Amino acid sequence: MKKILVANRGEIAMRVLRSCKDAGIKTVAVFSEADRNAPFVKFADEAVCIGPPASSESYLKMDTLIEVSKNLDVDGIHPGYGFLSENAEFAKLVTNAGITFIGPMPDAINTMGNKLAAKEAVSKYDIPLVPGTDKAIVDVSEALEVAKGIGFPILIKASAGGGGKGMRTVEREEDLEEQLTMAMNEAKSAFGDGSVFIERYITDPRHIEFQVLADSHGNVVHLFERECSIQRRHQKVVEEAPSAVLTPELREVMGKCACDVARSCDYLGAGTVEFILENNTNFYFLEMNTRLQVEHPVTEMITGVDLVKEQIKIARGEAISFSQEDLRITGHSIEVRVYAEDPMNNFLPDIGTLEKYVQPTGEGVRVDDGFEEGMEIPIYYDPMISKLITYGSTRNEAIARMTDAIDGYKIEGVKTTMPFCKYAINHDAFVSGNFDTHFVQKYFSPEILDGHDSEEEKMAAILVGKILDEYKGENTYANNGEAISKWKLNRL
Repeated sequence: MKKILVANRGEIAMRVLRSCKDAGIKTVAVFSEADRNAPFVKFADEAVCIGPPASSESYLKMDTLIEVSKNLDVDGIHPGYGFLSENAEFAKLVTNAGITFIGPMPDAINTMGNKLAAKEAVSKYDIPLVPGTDKAIVDVSEALEVAKGIGFPILIKASAGGGGKGMRTVEREEDLEEQLTMAMNEAKSAFGDGSVFIERYITDPRHIEFQVLADSHGNVVHLFERECSIQRRHQKVVEEAPSAVLTPELREVMGKCACDVARSCDYLGAGTVEFILENNTNFYFLEMNTRLQVEHPVTEMITGVDLVKEQIKIARGEAISFSQEDLRITGHSIEVRVYAEDPMNNFLPDIGTLEKYVQPTGEGVRVDDGFEEGMEIPIYYDPMISKLITYGSTRNEAIARMTDAIDGYKIEGVKTTMPFCKYAINHDAFVSGNFDTHFVQKYFSPEILDGHDSEEEKMAAILVGKILDEYKGENTYANNGEAISKWKLNRL
C-alpha cells in the first residue's frame, strides 16, 4: 500500500496522516470549503477540495471520494471515525472499485451496526447479555409484558442507534406507552429505522470497552480495556486505561468475550467491544464499534502499539505480529475530550474564533488536534477541538499530569469542556475509582465551576503539587522496571 486517502477531517485525519507518513506511505487529504486552511490539509502530500461545508455535500459524498481515489491512484481509504467509517455501503463501494477499505468487511459492519443483529451473532458464544428482548418491539402490550417480566426500571433503545438517540429510561408502568412512542419516533428520525428493544435498566453502570484487533489469518487479540464512564448526554468526555476497578481475573474473562464477539462476525481490523459493568463484577455485552475509537490513544499509551499502523498492516493482508501473551499493561493513561462546549450552559456547542491557542507541554503529555490559533470552529461538524492525553507510571501520576496539562492549555475565544474535565478528574469519586455513568447527574452543576478561587480548588492544587513532588525525578520506567515504549517517549 503506497498511497492512502483519509476520508475524514480534523484531529483524526491528522492522526492517520502522521502514522502513514511514519510508515513511508504517501497521503491524500480531502477537505470541504470550511476546512481549506486546516492543518491536516497542509500536512498531507496531496489535498483535494470535495465540496461545500455541509457534510452531506462533502465528507459523506461516497462517489466523489472514490472518484478522487481513482484519479490519484490511491491504494487504500482510511475512514477515521464518524462520517462513513461504519457505513457498509461505502466499504462495499470502495472494495468494488479495487481499493482497499482500511476497516472491517461490509457484513461485519452491518451485523454490529444493528444491536439486535449483534445480539443474535454473539449468541453462539458464552457472552453475557443484559436481560431483555432479542427482537424488535412492535406494540405497547408486548412491551408491557416484557417490562413486567424483567422488572422496572427498563431501558428502551433504538436497534440502529447510538449516542443516546432513541433511548428512554422508564421507571413506571404508566409512562411506558408515551416513552415507547417517543423512542420509536426519535429512532426513525435519526436512523431511518424506528425499531426499538427493551433491556433491564442497570442502575449503577460503568462503561468498560475492550480494544480488539483481528486479521485475515484467524488471529484475534485484545489490547485490554478502557473506562469511559464519565459522559454527558450519553457521550464520553473522560476516558482512561486501564480501568481502576477491573481485577486481572475479570479482565481476562472480559477480554476473551471481546475476542469472541469479534469472531462472531468474522471481524477484520481494529474494533471496540463495549460492555456494561454492574457492581464491578457482573458484565454484559452492549455493542461493537466497527472502527477506530476517539479514545484509542489511551490504549496506545499503555501498550506501545500504534493502532493506525496495525489497521494498515491488517488491511494489506499481514498477520498480527504479536500474540495475546506478548501484550501487557504498562502504566496508566487518561484522555479528556476538549470540546467547544459551554459546561455552564448544559454543554451546548460554542462557536467562535480561537483567539488564543497554546498547547500544553511536559512529560507524559500528548495532544491530538486539528486546529491552530486564529481558526474558527465550524458550525457544520462535531465541536471537538482536540484530545488531551496524559501518561504516568501510576493512575495518580496520570491524574496529576492531566490537571497540570489542562492548566497549561490556553484556549480563548470559545468556551470549552476543560474546566469540567479538571473538576471531574479531581473529584473524590473519580480519584477513588468509585463512579459510574451517572457522574454528571450525581456530582456536577454549573455553579461548581464559578468559584475558581475557592478554598476547595486551592486545596486540590496543593494536593496535585504533592503528587507531582512524589514522582519528581522518576525515570522513564514503569513500576515493573520495564522501559516505557518508544511510542510513549515520542508521542504524536
